Amino acid sequence: MSDPSTAVLRPVSAGVVSALVGFTSAFVVVLTGLAGVGADTDQASSGLLAVSVTMGLSCILLACWTRMPITVAWSTPGAALLASTGTVEGGWPAAVGAFLVTGALIVLTGLVPQLGALISRIPASVAQAMLAGVLFQLCLGPITGLAANPLAVAPVVVVWLVALRFLPRWATPLAFLTAAVVIGIDVAASGVAVDAASLVPRIELTAPAFTLGEQSASRCRSTW
Repeated sequence: MSDPSTAVLRPVSAGVVSALVGFTSAFVVVLTGLAGVGADTDQASSGLLAVSVTMGLSCILLACWTRMPITVAWSTPGAALLASTGTVEGGWPAAVGAFLVTGALIVLTGLVPQLGALISRIPASVAQAMLAGVLFQLCLGPITGLAANPLAVAPVVVVWLVALRFLPRWATPLAFLTAAVVIGIDVAASGVAVDAASLVPRIELTAPAFTLGEQSASRCRSTW
């Protein structure tokens, strides 16, 4: 007979590792993407808080409803695309409006089978090429980081590579832990005081703005 404690520990550990890998591997990209489209520091941290809480509640509700282990995750390629897009016309409010429109279109695609069928007709090679173009700069991050700050980045990369070889499940959490240690050592060595209040995210509500933008509007005028 199997040990009941082992039977419970296995799915719990799998869930913890899944959450750590899903969050730690992409939250920096999400913050960079939000800042890239015009959010300031407080707005970006507030956006990360909203996304994290929404994902957590969605996981709990869907798992309780379906009685299945369901994980809701954000789109890392989408965040990487935001990071490379640059500030949008209309600033952060326009970006929030674009997020709402995008979410509505995704829901509509799931509700209307014909739209899902059209998307599925996109050739896999084209979709993969689009994804590669978005993620290329993200994949170069460790290399550019090593060139810019080798003492801080090299330990994280080495730990990740070694763990990927011997403990693949724990590669990302161990790399995250190494990065936290490196940051702690750097803060202690620099003597910079860390304000505890700055570690707590603050909620900043932003009214969405909906606009076609100057370029889109000019195209519409030229078409008519």
